[in-house]
Amino acid sequence: MLRGGPALAGLFFLCSLSAFAQGDAKRGEYLAKAGGCLGCHTVEAKDGAKEKPVPFAGGRELKTPFGTFFGPNITPHPQAGIGSWSEADFMRAMREGRRPDGANYFPAFPYPSFTLITDADLRDLWAFLRSLPQSSRPSQEHDLGFFYRWRFTVTFWKWLFFTPGPFAANPGNRGEYLVRALGHCGECHTPRNFLGGTKKDRFLAGAKDIAPNLTPTKLKSWGDAELRNFLTTGLTADGDVPAKEMGEVIANTTGQLTPQDLSAMIAFLRSLPPLPDDAK
Repeated sequence: MLRGGPALAGLFFLCSLSAFAQGDAKRGEYLAKAGGCLGCHTVEAKDGAKEKPVPFAGGRELKTPFGTFFGPNITPHPQAGIGSWSEADFMRAMREGRRPDGANYFPAFPYPSFTLITDADLRDLWAFLRSLPQSSRPSQEHDLGFFYRWRFTVTFWKWLFFTPGPFAANPGNRGEYLVRALGHCGECHTPRNFLGGTKKDRFLAGAKDIAPNLTPTKLKSWGDAELRNFLTTGLTADGDVPAKEMGEVIANTTGQLTPQDLSAMIAFLRSLPPLPDDAK
């Protein structure tokens, strides 16, 4: 019995590590909301439809200058979804923008932001996705222009615009982490060049005709309470409502955040250098 004590203690320790490594699906559910996963991976509901779209089963379209992308099925269905993936496959997709077969994902999948997510958060996200009901809805092929459909060309794009690796700029700044990594706000609110790369020196300065400026240039006219109310309810002080896309972000993402996380995001946005609106 005495000789077995250390061995049992070691076994208990290994089991504890294994449980930790499996991730926390409940916490992952919150992270999925912070990451806006539902909006991009659920087909848009149609008026009058008899059945509601299956969450996370894919089909949502994203129109870009390069063609139309469709969010894939990320339920754990073994054929239609990501049920055959390993946790390492998921980590590689989020951190490196690569499929299980090694091919590049197109950066319409915002891995340039998701690469910043910490390992612990990725593990919890994976646990949540594994807990979803399976859907057999097949993922749709992207409808892209001839010169944009070749995945190997994304390698060159990555050389220019992608730096893989977890968040390290300021680990103590929760607001920065939510905005830059999980919330991937810069993917829509930062202007891009003709190759589709974000202009890093114009972070969150707005993309003309797509998304507004989020730097203090625009936010200075909003009080914290006004901004918090808008990001929670979707209503401005004068009763106006946002565009449809931002309305979904509020309903599915910012409106689901804890008060602490929402305040942290607002504080980070306030700390940014004020930049003029994008002119192009």
